[in-house]
Amino acid sequence: MNWFPLSAKQFRSVAKFFGLFCLCFFLIVSCGKRPTASGPSVSPDTSTGGSRLTVGTTLKPRTLDPADAYELAASNVLYSLGDRLYTYKLGTDQLEPQLATALPKISPDGLTYTIPLRQGVVFHDGTPFNAKAMTFSLERFIKNGGKPSSLLSDLVESVKASGEYELTIKLKNAFAPFPSLLAYASLCAVSPKAYEIGTGKFTPTNFVGTGPYKLVQFSPNSIRLDVFDKYWGKKPSNQGIDFEILTSSANLYNSVTTGAVDIAYQSFDPDQIVGLQNRAKSGNWQVIEAQSNVMNYMVLNTKQKPLDKPEVRQAIASLVNRQLINERVLRNQGDPAYSMIPKTFDVSKPVFEEGYGDGNITKAKELLTKAGFSKENPLKLEVWYSSGSAIRQQIASLLGEYAKQQLEGIVQIQPQAVESATFFANIRKGIYQSALLDWYPDFTDADNYIQPLLSCTKGSEATGCEQGASQSQGSFYYSDRMNKLIQQERAEQNPQKRKQIFVEIQDLLAKDVPLIPLWQSKDYAFAKKGLQGVQLDPIQQLPLWEISKNK
Repeated sequence: MNWFPLSAKQFRSVAKFFGLFCLCFFLIVSCGKRPTASGPSVSPDTSTGGSRLTVGTTLKPRTLDPADAYELAASNVLYSLGDRLYTYKLGTDQLEPQLATALPKISPDGLTYTIPLRQGVVFHDGTPFNAKAMTFSLERFIKNGGKPSSLLSDLVESVKASGEYELTIKLKNAFAPFPSLLAYASLCAVSPKAYEIGTGKFTPTNFVGTGPYKLVQFSPNSIRLDVFDKYWGKKPSNQGIDFEILTSSANLYNSVTTGAVDIAYQSFDPDQIVGLQNRAKSGNWQVIEAQSNVMNYMVLNTKQKPLDKPEVRQAIASLVNRQLINERVLRNQGDPAYSMIPKTFDVSKPVFEEGYGDGNITKAKELLTKAGFSKENPLKLEVWYSSGSAIRQQIASLLGEYAKQQLEGIVQIQPQAVESATFFANIRKGIYQSALLDWYPDFTDADNYIQPLLSCTKGSEATGCEQGASQSQGSFYYSDRMNKLIQQERAEQNPQKRKQIFVEIQDLLAKDVPLIPLWQSKDYAFAKKGLQGVQLDPIQQLPLWEISKNK
Protein backbone atom coordinates (compact mmCIF):
# COMPACT_ATOMS: atom_id res chain seq x y z
CA MET A 1 0.00 0.00 0.00
CA ASN A 2 1.36 3.42 -0.93
CA TRP A 3 0.83 6.44 1.31
CA PHE A 4 1.35 10.13 0.49
CA PRO A 5 1.32 12.17 3.73
CA LEU A 6 2.42 15.76 4.12
CA SER A 7 6.15 16.15 4.38
CA ALA A 8 7.57 16.75 7.85
CA LYS A 9 8.47 20.32 6.85
CA GLN A 10 4.94 21.07 5.59
CA PHE A 11 3.40 19.56 8.69
CA ARG A 12 5.56 21.64 11.03
CA SER A 13 4.60 24.82 9.18
CA VAL A 14 0.89 24.08 9.48
CA ALA A 15 1.31 23.11 13.14
CA LYS A 16 3.15 26.33 13.96
CA PHE A 17 0.48 28.49 12.29
CA PHE A 18 -2.31 26.65 14.05
CA GLY A 19 -0.53 26.94 17.40
CA LEU A 20 -0.14 30.71 17.03
CA PHE A 21 -3.77 31.04 15.99
CA CYS A 22 -4.94 29.16 19.09
CA LEU A 23 -2.62 31.19 21.30
CA CYS A 24 -4.02 34.49 20.10
CA PHE A 25 -7.70 33.59 20.28
CA PHE A 26 -7.93 31.20 23.20
CA LEU A 27 -4.91 32.21 25.35
CA ILE A 28 -3.92 28.58 25.83
CA VAL A 29 -0.23 27.93 26.25
CA SER A 30 0.83 24.66 24.72
CA CYS A 31 4.36 23.31 24.94
CA GLY A 32 5.04 20.65 22.33
CA LYS A 33 8.05 18.37 21.99
CA ARG A 34 10.69 19.65 19.62
CA PRO A 35 11.04 17.47 16.49
CA THR A 36 14.41 16.17 15.42
CA ALA A 37 16.01 17.48 12.28
CA SER A 38 15.76 14.11 10.57
CA GLY A 39 12.64 12.52 12.08
CA PRO A 40 8.89 13.19 11.96
CA SER A 41 7.36 15.91 14.06
CA VAL A 42 5.60 15.16 17.32
CA SER A 43 2.20 16.72 17.94
CA PRO A 44 1.93 19.11 20.90
CA ASP A 45 0.04 17.63 23.84
CA THR A 46 -2.58 20.21 24.79
CA SER A 47 -5.30 18.00 26.23
CA THR A 48 -3.44 15.99 28.85
CA GLY A 49 -1.04 18.41 30.48
CA GLY A 50 1.92 16.58 28.93
CA SER A 51 1.02 13.19 30.38
CA ARG A 52 0.89 11.35 27.05
CA LEU A 53 3.90 9.22 26.13
CA THR A 54 5.75 9.40 22.83
CA VAL A 55 7.41 6.12 21.84
CA GLY A 56 9.97 6.16 19.04
CA THR A 57 10.61 3.01 17.01
CA THR A 58 11.80 1.93 13.57
CA LEU A 59 9.33 -0.98 13.43
CA LYS A 60 6.45 -0.23 11.09
CA PRO A 61 3.32 -2.40 11.50
CA ARG A 62 1.94 -3.84 8.27
CA THR A 63 -1.47 -4.36 9.89
CA LEU A 64 -3.19 -4.15 13.26
CA ASP A 65 -5.71 -6.88 12.47
CA PRO A 66 -4.82 -9.58 15.01
CA ALA A 67 -5.98 -12.35 12.67
CA ASP A 68 -3.28 -11.34 10.18
CA ALA A 69 -0.59 -9.71 12.36
CA TYR A 70 2.50 -11.91 12.67
CA GLU A 71 5.30 -9.39 13.07
CA LEU A 72 6.96 -7.89 16.13
CA ALA A 73 5.98 -4.38 15.01
CA ALA A 74 2.28 -5.23 15.29
CA SER A 75 2.66 -7.21 18.50
CA ASN A 76 4.20 -4.19 20.24
CA VAL A 77 1.02 -2.19 19.57
CA LEU A 78 -1.52 -4.99 20.06
CA TYR A 79 0.00 -5.69 23.47
CA SER A 80 -1.46 -2.37 24.66
CA LEU A 81 -4.69 -2.45 22.65
CA GLY A 82 -5.98 -5.93 23.33
CA ASP A 83 -6.58 -8.40 26.15
CA ARG A 84 -5.99 -12.13 25.87
CA LEU A 85 -7.39 -14.97 27.92
CA TYR A 86 -4.03 -15.10 29.68
CA THR A 87 -1.07 -12.79 30.06
CA TYR A 88 2.19 -12.76 31.98
CA LYS A 89 2.78 -11.42 35.45
CA LEU A 90 4.79 -8.23 34.98
CA GLY A 91 8.52 -8.81 34.87
CA THR A 92 8.17 -12.60 34.66
CA ASP A 93 7.21 -15.37 32.27
CA GLN A 94 4.57 -16.68 34.69
CA LEU A 95 1.06 -16.96 33.27
CA GLU A 96 -1.87 -15.27 34.96
CA PRO A 97 -5.54 -14.84 33.92
CA GLN A 98 -6.57 -11.73 32.00
CA LEU A 99 -9.96 -12.15 30.29
CA ALA A 100 -10.11 -15.55 31.94
CA THR A 101 -10.62 -15.65 35.70
CA ALA A 102 -8.57 -18.79 36.35
CA LEU A 103 -6.20 -21.17 34.61
CA PRO A 104 -8.10 -23.71 32.50
CA LYS A 105 -9.50 -27.01 33.70
CA ILE A 106 -7.93 -29.70 31.54
CA SER A 107 -9.52 -33.07 30.82
CA PRO A 108 -7.54 -36.22 31.74
CA ASP A 109 -6.72 -36.87 28.07
CA GLY A 110 -5.33 -33.34 27.69
CA LEU A 111 -7.72 -32.48 24.85
CA THR A 112 -10.45 -30.34 26.45
CA TYR A 113 -9.85 -26.96 28.10
CA THR A 114 -12.63 -25.30 30.07
CA ILE A 115 -12.00 -21.61 30.81
CA PRO A 116 -14.10 -19.34 33.06
CA LEU A 117 -14.36 -15.77 31.73
CA ARG A 118 -14.42 -12.34 33.30
CA GLN A 119 -17.72 -10.49 33.58
CA GLY A 120 -18.32 -6.75 33.25
CA VAL A 121 -15.92 -6.25 30.33
CA VAL A 122 -16.86 -4.18 27.28
CA PHE A 123 -15.20 -3.64 23.91
CA HIS A 124 -14.02 -0.23 22.72
CA ASP A 125 -17.28 0.12 20.75
CA GLY A 126 -19.43 -0.65 23.80
CA THR A 127 -20.26 -4.25 22.85
CA PRO A 128 -20.36 -6.54 25.92
CA PHE A 129 -17.68 -9.21 26.20
CA ASN A 130 -18.81 -12.79 26.85
CA ALA A 131 -18.06 -16.35 25.80
CA LYS A 132 -19.72 -15.89 22.41
CA ALA A 133 -17.50 -12.88 21.69
CA MET A 134 -14.36 -14.83 22.64
CA THR A 135 -15.50 -17.77 20.52
CA PHE A 136 -15.99 -15.39 17.60
CA SER A 137 -12.49 -13.96 18.09
CA LEU A 138 -10.74 -17.34 18.13
CA GLU A 139 -12.77 -18.75 15.24
CA ARG A 140 -12.02 -15.65 13.17
CA PHE A 141 -8.30 -16.07 13.90
CA ILE A 142 -8.51 -19.62 12.54
CA LYS A 143 -10.90 -19.19 9.62
CA ASN A 144 -9.77 -15.90 8.09
CA GLY A 145 -6.50 -17.51 7.03
CA GLY A 146 -4.09 -14.81 8.13
CA LYS A 147 -0.36 -15.24 8.58
CA PRO A 148 -0.53 -16.60 12.17
CA SER A 149 -3.68 -18.71 11.68
CA SER A 150 -1.82 -22.04 11.76
CA LEU A 151 -0.90 -21.42 15.41
CA LEU A 152 -4.48 -22.40 16.24
CA SER A 153 -5.75 -24.18 13.13
CA ASP A 154 -3.14 -26.95 13.50
CA LEU A 155 -4.19 -27.52 17.11
CA VAL A 156 -7.83 -26.64 17.70
CA GLU A 157 -10.71 -28.98 16.88
CA SER A 158 -13.48 -26.69 18.14
CA VAL A 159 -14.25 -23.58 20.21
CA LYS A 160 -17.62 -23.30 21.96
CA ALA A 161 -19.38 -21.02 24.41
CA SER A 162 -20.38 -23.62 27.01
CA GLY A 163 -21.97 -20.91 29.15
CA GLU A 164 -22.45 -17.15 29.01
CA TYR A 165 -19.05 -16.73 30.65
CA GLU A 166 -17.46 -20.10 30.03
CA LEU A 167 -15.38 -21.19 27.04
CA THR A 168 -14.62 -24.78 26.03
CA ILE A 169 -11.80 -25.50 23.58
CA LYS A 170 -11.18 -28.99 22.22
CA LEU A 171 -7.79 -29.82 20.72
CA LYS A 172 -6.96 -32.25 17.93
CA ASN A 173 -3.99 -33.56 19.91
CA ALA A 174 -2.76 -32.98 23.44
CA PHE A 175 -0.60 -29.84 23.67
CA ALA A 176 0.81 -29.07 27.11
CA PRO A 177 1.82 -25.43 26.48
CA PHE A 178 -1.61 -24.45 25.15
CA PRO A 179 -2.32 -21.90 27.94
CA SER A 180 0.95 -20.14 27.06
CA LEU A 181 -0.11 -19.98 23.43
CA LEU A 182 -3.38 -18.31 24.50
CA ALA A 183 -1.26 -15.41 25.81
CA TYR A 184 0.02 -14.67 22.29
CA ALA A 185 -0.60 -10.98 21.48
CA SER A 186 -2.77 -11.65 18.41
CA LEU A 187 -5.11 -14.01 20.25
CA CYS A 188 -6.90 -11.06 21.79
CA ALA A 189 -10.65 -10.58 21.93
CA VAL A 190 -12.16 -8.43 19.14
CA SER A 191 -15.67 -7.02 18.87
CA PRO A 192 -18.08 -9.18 16.83
CA LYS A 193 -19.74 -5.97 15.63
CA ALA A 194 -16.54 -4.56 14.17
CA TYR A 195 -15.17 -7.63 12.37
CA GLU A 196 -16.24 -10.41 10.01
CA ILE A 197 -15.36 -14.07 9.69
CA GLY A 198 -14.29 -15.05 6.19
CA THR A 199 -11.12 -15.85 4.29
CA GLY A 200 -9.09 -12.69 3.75
CA LYS A 201 -11.59 -10.38 5.49
CA PHE A 202 -9.13 -8.19 7.36
CA THR A 203 -9.24 -4.61 8.67
CA PRO A 204 -5.56 -3.59 8.78
CA THR A 205 -6.03 0.02 9.90
CA ASN A 206 -8.65 -0.56 12.59
CA PHE A 207 -8.77 -2.23 15.99
CA VAL A 208 -11.67 -2.74 18.40
CA GLY A 209 -10.79 -4.80 21.44
CA THR A 210 -11.00 -4.64 25.24
CA GLY A 211 -7.56 -3.34 26.23
CA PRO A 212 -6.55 -0.32 28.36
CA TYR A 213 -6.08 1.83 25.25
CA LYS A 214 -8.18 2.32 22.13
CA LEU A 215 -6.88 3.06 18.64
CA VAL A 216 -7.66 6.57 17.37
CA GLN A 217 -5.12 6.94 14.54
CA PHE A 218 -3.10 4.58 12.35
CA SER A 219 -0.92 6.12 9.65
CA PRO A 220 2.42 5.18 8.05
CA ASN A 221 4.40 7.43 10.38
CA SER A 222 2.43 7.42 13.62
CA ILE A 223 -0.06 5.47 15.71
CA ARG A 224 -2.13 7.16 18.40
CA LEU A 225 -3.75 5.37 21.33
CA ASP A 226 -6.08 7.02 23.83
CA VAL A 227 -6.99 5.66 27.25
CA PHE A 228 -10.16 3.56 27.19
CA ASP A 229 -12.28 5.08 29.96
CA LYS A 230 -14.45 1.96 30.37
CA TYR A 231 -11.55 -0.42 30.82
CA TRP A 232 -12.35 -3.19 33.32
CA GLY A 233 -8.90 -3.33 34.91
CA LYS A 234 -6.27 -0.98 36.30
CA LYS A 235 -6.30 2.34 34.47
CA PRO A 236 -3.08 3.37 32.69
CA SER A 237 -0.64 5.62 34.52
CA ASN A 238 -0.57 8.01 31.54
CA GLN A 239 -3.14 9.62 29.27
CA GLY A 240 -2.24 7.90 26.01
CA ILE A 241 0.50 6.66 23.70
CA ASP A 242 1.87 8.18 20.49
CA PHE A 243 4.05 5.81 18.47
CA GLU A 244 6.40 7.73 16.15
CA ILE A 245 7.73 5.46 13.40
CA LEU A 246 11.19 6.62 12.33
CA THR A 247 12.92 5.72 9.10
CA SER A 248 16.26 4.57 10.52
CA SER A 249 18.12 3.65 13.67
CA ALA A 250 20.17 6.85 13.22
CA ASN A 251 16.96 8.89 13.48
CA LEU A 252 15.91 6.86 16.50
CA TYR A 253 19.29 7.54 18.13
CA ASN A 254 18.87 11.25 17.40
CA SER A 255 15.39 11.23 18.92
CA VAL A 256 16.86 10.05 22.24
CA THR A 257 19.71 12.54 22.38
CA THR A 258 17.48 15.51 21.47
CA GLY A 259 14.62 14.49 23.77
CA ALA A 260 12.13 14.28 20.89
CA VAL A 261 10.62 11.06 22.29
CA ASP A 262 9.92 9.86 25.81
CA ILE A 263 10.94 6.28 25.07
CA ALA A 264 12.97 4.73 22.23
CA TYR A 265 12.64 0.99 21.64
CA GLN A 266 13.67 -1.15 18.67
CA SER A 267 15.92 -0.99 16.90
CA PHE A 268 19.49 0.20 17.46
CA ASP A 269 22.77 -1.25 16.24
CA PRO A 270 25.41 -2.28 18.84
CA ASP A 271 27.53 0.87 18.43
CA GLN A 272 24.49 3.11 18.98
CA ILE A 273 23.59 1.23 22.14
CA VAL A 274 27.14 1.62 23.47
CA GLY A 275 27.02 5.33 22.62
CA LEU A 276 23.73 5.87 24.45
CA GLN A 277 24.93 3.85 27.42
CA ASN A 278 28.14 5.88 27.70
CA ARG A 279 26.33 9.20 27.39
CA ALA A 280 23.43 8.35 29.73
CA LYS A 281 25.10 9.81 32.84
CA SER A 282 25.51 13.20 31.23
CA GLY A 283 22.34 12.97 29.12
CA ASN A 284 18.69 13.26 30.03
CA TRP A 285 17.82 9.59 29.60
CA GLN A 286 17.88 6.28 31.44
CA VAL A 287 19.00 2.91 30.09
CA ILE A 288 16.75 -0.13 30.49
CA GLU A 289 18.41 -3.48 29.77
CA ALA A 290 16.84 -6.93 30.00
CA GLN A 291 17.50 -10.48 28.91
CA SER A 292 15.55 -11.30 25.76
CA ASN A 293 14.23 -14.69 24.67
CA VAL A 294 15.28 -14.12 21.05
CA MET A 295 17.71 -16.77 19.80
CA ASN A 296 20.30 -16.33 17.04
CA TYR A 297 21.71 -19.36 15.27
CA MET A 298 23.29 -20.92 12.18
CA VAL A 299 21.27 -23.42 10.17
CA LEU A 300 23.11 -26.21 8.32
CA ASN A 301 21.56 -27.86 5.28
CA THR A 302 21.81 -31.57 6.11
CA LYS A 303 20.93 -32.56 2.51
CA GLN A 304 23.78 -30.67 0.84
CA LYS A 305 27.19 -32.29 0.56
CA PRO A 306 29.41 -32.28 2.56
CA LEU A 307 27.02 -31.17 5.34
CA ASP A 308 25.18 -34.46 4.98
CA LYS A 309 28.01 -35.91 7.11
CA PRO A 310 27.41 -35.45 10.86
CA GLU A 311 31.13 -35.09 11.58
CA VAL A 312 31.35 -32.08 9.24
CA ARG A 313 28.47 -30.37 11.04
CA GLN A 314 30.10 -31.23 14.36
CA ALA A 315 33.37 -29.71 13.15
CA ILE A 316 31.63 -26.43 12.34
CA ALA A 317 30.05 -26.48 15.81
CA SER A 318 33.53 -26.92 17.29
CA LEU A 319 34.93 -24.05 15.23
CA VAL A 320 32.35 -21.46 16.33
CA ASN A 321 33.70 -19.07 18.97
CA ARG A 322 30.73 -17.40 20.66
CA GLN A 323 32.82 -15.38 23.08
CA LEU A 324 34.65 -13.79 20.16
CA ILE A 325 31.36 -12.99 18.40
CA ASN A 326 29.96 -11.40 21.55
CA GLU A 327 33.02 -9.23 22.14
CA ARG A 328 33.90 -8.12 18.62
CA VAL A 329 30.50 -7.91 16.90
CA LEU A 330 27.82 -7.67 19.57
CA ARG A 331 29.81 -5.40 21.90
CA ASN A 332 28.78 -7.70 24.79
CA GLN A 333 25.10 -7.05 24.08
CA GLY A 334 24.24 -10.73 23.94
CA ASP A 335 24.85 -13.92 25.88
CA PRO A 336 26.60 -16.90 24.25
CA ALA A 337 23.99 -19.59 23.58
CA TYR A 338 24.75 -23.28 23.96
CA SER A 339 21.23 -24.57 23.38
CA MET A 340 18.36 -23.53 21.13
CA ILE A 341 16.27 -23.25 24.30
CA PRO A 342 17.10 -19.96 26.05
CA LYS A 343 18.96 -20.22 29.34
CA THR A 344 16.07 -18.31 30.94
CA PHE A 345 14.06 -21.58 30.79
CA ASP A 346 14.68 -24.12 33.52
CA VAL A 347 14.71 -26.93 30.94
CA SER A 348 17.67 -25.43 29.05
CA LYS A 349 20.87 -27.48 28.98
CA PRO A 350 24.18 -26.07 27.59
CA VAL A 351 24.79 -29.09 25.36
CA PHE A 352 26.96 -27.27 22.81
CA GLU A 353 29.25 -25.96 25.54
CA GLU A 354 29.60 -29.46 26.97
CA GLY A 355 30.08 -31.10 23.57
CA TYR A 356 32.09 -28.55 21.61
CA GLY A 357 33.04 -25.52 23.70
CA ASP A 358 34.08 -22.31 21.92
CA GLY A 359 36.69 -22.31 19.20
CA ASN A 360 37.76 -25.90 19.86
CA ILE A 361 40.27 -25.98 17.01
CA THR A 362 41.78 -29.33 17.97
CA LYS A 363 38.40 -31.06 17.81
CA ALA A 364 37.47 -29.27 14.57
CA LYS A 365 40.69 -30.46 12.87
CA GLU A 366 40.17 -34.00 14.13
CA LEU A 367 36.62 -34.17 12.78
CA LEU A 368 37.50 -32.57 9.45
CA THR A 369 40.44 -34.93 8.94
CA LYS A 370 38.13 -37.85 9.68
CA ALA A 371 35.75 -36.53 7.01
CA GLY A 372 38.58 -36.40 4.43
CA PHE A 373 39.44 -32.68 4.41
CA SER A 374 42.92 -31.19 4.37
CA LYS A 375 44.85 -28.12 3.17
CA GLU A 376 44.89 -29.69 -0.27
CA ASN A 377 41.20 -30.58 -0.09
CA PRO A 378 39.59 -27.85 2.06
CA LEU A 379 36.00 -27.66 3.24
CA LYS A 380 34.36 -24.81 1.36
CA LEU A 381 31.41 -23.47 3.30
CA GLU A 382 29.08 -20.73 2.08
CA VAL A 383 27.48 -18.75 4.91
CA TRP A 384 24.42 -16.83 3.69
CA TYR A 385 22.71 -13.91 5.39
CA SER A 386 20.30 -11.10 4.66
CA SER A 387 22.07 -8.07 3.18
CA GLY A 388 20.01 -5.85 5.47
CA SER A 389 21.74 -7.21 8.58
CA ALA A 390 25.03 -5.51 9.37
CA ILE A 391 25.51 -7.75 12.42
CA ARG A 392 25.25 -10.96 10.38
CA GLN A 393 27.56 -9.57 7.75
CA GLN A 394 30.17 -8.94 10.44
CA ILE A 395 29.66 -12.39 11.96
CA ALA A 396 30.04 -14.15 8.62
CA SER A 397 33.25 -12.21 7.97
CA LEU A 398 34.55 -12.94 11.48
CA LEU A 399 33.89 -16.67 11.04
CA GLY A 400 35.79 -16.61 7.76
CA GLU A 401 38.82 -14.80 9.19
CA TYR A 402 38.85 -16.94 12.31
CA ALA A 403 38.78 -20.17 10.30
CA LYS A 404 41.54 -18.87 8.02
CA GLN A 405 43.80 -18.01 10.94
CA GLN A 406 43.15 -21.03 13.14
CA LEU A 407 42.61 -23.91 10.72
CA GLU A 408 45.47 -23.19 8.31
CA GLY A 409 43.44 -23.54 5.14
CA ILE A 410 41.46 -26.69 6.02
CA VAL A 411 38.23 -24.62 6.00
CA GLN A 412 37.35 -21.79 3.63
CA ILE A 413 34.27 -19.88 4.78
CA GLN A 414 32.68 -17.76 2.09
CA PRO A 415 30.22 -15.07 3.30
CA GLN A 416 27.28 -14.58 0.90
CA ALA A 417 24.79 -11.71 1.14
CA VAL A 418 21.40 -11.57 -0.57
CA GLU A 419 18.38 -9.26 -0.41
CA SER A 420 16.04 -10.11 2.48
CA ALA A 421 12.95 -11.32 0.54
CA THR A 422 15.08 -13.55 -1.69
CA PHE A 423 17.04 -14.83 1.30
CA PHE A 424 13.98 -16.08 3.18
CA ALA A 425 12.30 -17.44 0.04
CA ASN A 426 15.38 -19.50 -0.87
CA ILE A 427 15.99 -21.02 2.56
CA ARG A 428 13.06 -23.43 2.23
CA LYS A 429 14.20 -24.36 -1.28
CA GLY A 430 17.46 -25.87 -0.05
CA ILE A 431 19.66 -23.49 -2.05
CA TYR A 432 21.96 -22.50 0.79
CA GLN A 433 24.61 -24.61 2.53
CA SER A 434 24.26 -22.61 5.72
CA ALA A 435 22.59 -19.40 6.86
CA LEU A 436 22.53 -17.01 9.82
CA LEU A 437 19.07 -16.50 11.33
CA ASP A 438 17.22 -15.40 14.44
CA TRP A 439 14.09 -16.76 16.11
CA TYR A 440 11.42 -14.67 17.83
CA PRO A 441 9.14 -16.95 19.85
CA ASP A 442 5.37 -16.88 19.36
CA PHE A 443 4.78 -17.87 22.96
CA THR A 444 6.85 -18.44 26.08
CA ASP A 445 7.46 -22.18 26.21
CA ALA A 446 10.48 -24.31 25.34
CA ASP A 447 8.44 -26.14 22.70
CA ASN A 448 8.42 -22.99 20.58
CA TYR A 449 12.20 -23.23 20.16
CA ILE A 450 12.11 -26.90 19.17
CA GLN A 451 9.00 -27.96 17.24
CA PRO A 452 8.96 -25.01 14.73
CA LEU A 453 12.64 -25.60 13.94
CA LEU A 454 13.29 -29.34 14.14
CA SER A 455 10.08 -31.29 13.49
CA CYS A 456 9.26 -32.92 10.16
CA THR A 457 5.88 -34.23 9.00
CA LYS A 458 7.07 -35.97 5.82
CA GLY A 459 10.46 -37.45 5.01
CA SER A 460 12.94 -40.14 5.94
CA GLU A 461 16.49 -40.57 7.21
CA ALA A 462 17.58 -41.18 3.61
CA THR A 463 15.75 -38.32 1.86
CA GLY A 464 15.75 -35.76 4.66
CA CYS A 465 12.72 -33.63 5.46
CA GLU A 466 10.43 -33.14 2.46
CA GLN A 467 7.68 -31.28 4.31
CA GLY A 468 7.57 -29.70 7.71
CA ALA A 469 9.27 -27.23 10.00
CA SER A 470 12.89 -28.24 9.41
CA GLN A 471 12.34 -28.04 5.65
CA SER A 472 10.89 -24.54 5.90
CA GLN A 473 13.78 -23.47 8.15
CA GLY A 474 16.41 -24.74 5.71
CA SER A 475 18.05 -27.61 7.61
CA PHE A 476 15.95 -30.40 6.00
CA TYR A 477 16.68 -32.39 9.15
CA TYR A 478 14.81 -35.65 9.64
CA SER A 479 15.00 -37.85 12.72
CA ASP A 480 12.39 -40.38 13.79
CA ARG A 481 13.64 -40.10 17.34
CA MET A 482 13.41 -36.30 17.36
CA ASN A 483 9.86 -36.37 15.98
CA LYS A 484 8.78 -38.84 18.69
CA LEU A 485 10.42 -36.79 21.46
CA ILE A 486 8.67 -33.64 20.23
CA GLN A 487 5.32 -35.44 20.26
CA GLN A 488 6.01 -36.62 23.81
CA GLU A 489 6.95 -33.21 25.23
CA ARG A 490 3.94 -31.57 23.62
CA ALA A 491 1.58 -34.09 25.25
CA GLU A 492 3.26 -34.41 28.68
CA GLN A 493 1.50 -32.45 31.43
CA ASN A 494 3.95 -33.35 34.21
CA PRO A 495 6.62 -30.59 34.33
CA GLN A 496 9.42 -32.83 35.61
CA LYS A 497 8.80 -35.57 33.06
CA ARG A 498 8.56 -32.94 30.35
CA LYS A 499 11.90 -31.46 31.46
CA GLN A 500 13.59 -34.84 31.03
CA ILE A 501 12.22 -35.11 27.49
CA PHE A 502 13.65 -31.69 26.67
CA VAL A 503 17.05 -32.80 28.00
CA GLU A 504 17.03 -35.73 25.57
CA ILE A 505 15.92 -33.44 22.73
CA GLN A 506 18.83 -31.09 23.38
CA ASP A 507 21.33 -33.97 23.60
CA LEU A 508 20.11 -35.25 20.24
CA LEU A 509 20.30 -31.77 18.72
CA ALA A 510 23.94 -31.45 19.82
CA LYS A 511 24.74 -34.86 18.33
CA ASP A 512 23.04 -34.30 14.96
CA VAL A 513 23.78 -30.54 14.65
CA PRO A 514 21.22 -29.33 12.10
CA LEU A 515 21.38 -25.98 13.92
CA ILE A 516 24.15 -24.25 15.89
CA PRO A 517 22.99 -21.81 18.60
CA LEU A 518 25.11 -18.64 18.66
CA TRP A 519 23.73 -16.08 21.09
CA GLN A 520 20.71 -15.05 23.12
CA SER A 521 19.82 -11.41 22.58
CA LYS A 522 19.55 -8.65 25.13
CA ASP A 523 16.84 -6.01 24.93
CA TYR A 524 17.42 -2.26 25.31
CA ALA A 525 15.14 0.71 25.70
CA PHE A 526 16.03 4.33 26.44
CA ALA A 527 13.67 6.59 28.36
CA LYS A 528 13.68 10.13 29.71
CA LYS A 529 14.86 10.38 33.31
CA GLY A 530 11.51 11.76 34.44
CA LEU A 531 9.63 8.59 33.51
CA GLN A 532 8.66 6.06 36.16
CA GLY A 533 7.67 2.40 35.80
CA VAL A 534 9.69 1.69 32.65
CA GLN A 535 10.55 -2.00 32.37
CA LEU A 536 11.15 -4.62 29.70
CA ASP A 537 9.33 -7.91 30.05
CA PRO A 538 11.03 -11.22 29.15
CA ILE A 539 8.42 -11.52 26.36
CA GLN A 540 10.06 -8.57 24.50
CA GLN A 541 7.37 -6.07 25.40
CA LEU A 542 7.08 -2.71 27.14
CA PRO A 543 4.11 -2.53 29.54
CA LEU A 544 3.34 1.05 28.48
CA TRP A 545 0.30 1.39 30.77
CA GLU A 546 2.62 1.19 33.78
CA ILE A 547 4.69 4.24 32.75
CA SER A 548 4.06 7.70 34.17
CA LYS A 549 5.72 11.11 34.03
CA ASN A 550 6.86 13.13 37.02
CA LYS A 551 4.52 16.06 37.60
